[in-house]
Amino acid sequence: MPKITYIEHDGTEHVAEVPVGNTLMEGAVNNGIPGIEGDCGGACACSTCHVYVDPKWQEKLKAQEDMEVDMLDFAYEPNENSRLGCQIPVTAEMDGLVVKMPEKQL
Repeated sequence: MPKITYIEHDGTEHVAEVPVGNTLMEGAVNNGIPGIEGDCGGACACSTCHVYVDPKWQEKLKAQEDMEVDMLDFAYEPNENSRLGCQIPVTAEMDGLVVKMPEKQL
């Protein structure tokens, strides 16, 4: 299983094994990682799974769809590395991926 590093806003790191096919949001929620809420359950209907993807991983991930881009308008302090964790399915090639969480989720 790929190991994903989730970094809280305060710098606290959590490394979790996330099954291939789960999303980054599911990986965080299923492992009790604070900072990702996933209020809509992965329907891309909120921004409570907002993460900042390490820039070296940006090109390796599934491209954003319009719905995700639109929902990021509601996220707290989005930037060019912002993604919704519910829209990123985990693949075996993502072992070592690092994502950071914003100070809060909206």
